Amino acid sequence: MSTAYTFSATDIDGNDVSLADYKGKVLLVVNTASKCGFTPQYTGLETLWRKHRDAGFVVLGFPCDQFGHQEPGDAEEIKNFCSLSYDVSFPMFGKIEVNGGGAHPFYQWLKKEKSGLLGIGAIKWNFTKFLIGRDGSVLKRYAPTDKPEDIESDIVAALNA
Repeated sequence: MSTAYTFSATDIDGNDVSLADYKGKVLLVVNTASKCGFTPQYTGLETLWRKHRDAGFVVLGFPCDQFGHQEPGDAEEIKNFCSLSYDVSFPMFGKIEVNGGGAHPFYQWLKKEKSGLLGIGAIKWNFTKFLIGRDGSVLKRYAPTDKPEDIESDIVAALNA
């Protein structure tokens, strides 16, 4: 049986990272974009990360340019934007695809584990979120409209499980 820890991804600095490095932590995986109406959610994501990281919580940001060309920059531009505009300090990864034939294997697995509304697997837009428990299984999927502060109780429950 696959878990989140089965996968690896390239971080924003170009390093290969095994998600097994996060074993035993509660993860919130988010496909991000710098020029989206939901981009201000970076503030809420960073707040959650800073508040709960000492308890074993990690936000993982995966930039994606598949929705309205809202993440046009390269890794350095994305990194600078996140740092300067939102003081992002949680782990960010290199730009990936989340849908279609080129979808990153981690996202293929996430969508299979928790489909969206009406059983549709495809990611509908930027800032779709997946909550992963300490055992590496997907606990819940959230829509882009679900604000980070609105899912904090689920994160706390997962941390305390």
